[in-house]
Amino acid sequence: MTTQNPGVSPRLSPGLFIAFEGGDGAGKSTQAAELAGALESRGFTVLRTREPGGTPIGERLRSLVLDHGHGHIDAHTEALIFAASRAAHASQVIRPALERGEIVLTDRYIDSSVAYQGAGRDLGTEAVRDINEWATSGLQPDLTVLLDVDPAVGRRRRTAGDAAEDRLESEADDFHARIQTAFLDLAAARPEKYLVLPARLPVQELAARILERVGSLLSIAPSRTA
Repeated sequence: MTTQNPGVSPRLSPGLFIAFEGGDGAGKSTQAAELAGALESRGFTVLRTREPGGTPIGERLRSLVLDHGHGHIDAHTEALIFAASRAAHASQVIRPALERGEIVLTDRYIDSSVAYQGAGRDLGTEAVRDINEWATSGLQPDLTVLLDVDPAVGRRRRTAGDAAEDRLESEADDFHARIQTAFLDLAAARPEKYLVLPARLPVQELAARILERVGSLLSIAPSRTA
């Protein structure tokens, strides 16, 4: 697929790059797993990964920025840690997989930094986007699946049972409300690159709609996406 973004060099590779985005508790990991299983059953090679993380250094940075107990992390430092993790992820994991012709599914990508640090932390969405486009050498998804979750619903899902919230998940509701708005604004600006779905829909309905959209990108016959 070829992915183009104004002011950024296009990517020319045979693979397909799909990002799953949305607030905490939206069900991104579940839907990435559903899509991976459906595509693999049709003979595609799929790489599932996540951010922050995906590489040894990325996983260490993930612990620093998400786990409690590392002391105060100011907004600029937080944004740069995410960008550093993403730089390694794009260079060491995502690009090589795309060059091999694989389908890459990532749980979070640049939009998460734009929403969480740009809007949530009030650093400015354009500034955060610029840092991350530089960090990734302009690598953009072919499609972003945005699962839109109400912040209150997301918190209920995250705290169900004995689950504990990480450093960002435990932020106040107004922080998560700004993030939700930022995600929707990003999708509205480039609707052709997004599939926006309400996270409240049943898991299998969401999975079917995502597979249908991805199938159109892969030229899967309708009978194979039913």
